[in-house]
Amino acid sequence: MSDGVSWSVLRHHCAAVTKPAPDFKGTAVVDNKFKEVKLADYQEISPFSTFVCPTEIIAFSDRSDEFRKLNAEIVAVSVDSHYSHLAWNNQPRKLWRPAGGCRTGSAWSFPHRSKGIVRHITINDLPVGRSVDEVLRLLNAFQFVEKHGEVCPANWEPNKPTINTKKASEYFEKNN
Repeated sequence: MSDGVSWSVLRHHCAAVTKPAPDFKGTAVVDNKFKEVKLADYQEISPFSTFVCPTEIIAFSDRSDEFRKLNAEIVAVSVDSHYSHLAWNNQPRKLWRPAGGCRTGSAWSFPHRSKGIVRHITINDLPVGRSVDEVLRLLNAFQFVEKHGEVCPANWEPNKPTINTKKASEYFEKNN
């Protein structure tokens, strides 16, 4: 069982990088109970929103503590009902197999700042799920940039070199 957050809606609003996150309201599964949630509930933390298949809901929910350590919460959106989300979260992991795959929709995620500004959008076709590791890497990178004002290069991970934009040539001399 997991203590992640998920909720269902039938359609979503458009999200755009550098723009405020689209407002949302819906019924969520929080600590295996139904709860009404809305964007305003997450103004001081960094929500992660996504249209997902059951495998993604489970994968992200299983690692929700890692997101909380970064002051972020996982919010999963699907065309399935919140009852389905609760059932997926309660499935024994060794016995669980997807039956029938995902329903119509797109898969997207956007880690964003506590001020509600979208910093990244990932859009996947239904047959491919996202990497929890990559979303955590991006969240770490955006938080690092916001705190330190330096640029995180491709494939950056915490404790790896970053680029001070005023001293970029030093980075390239050391890393090429």
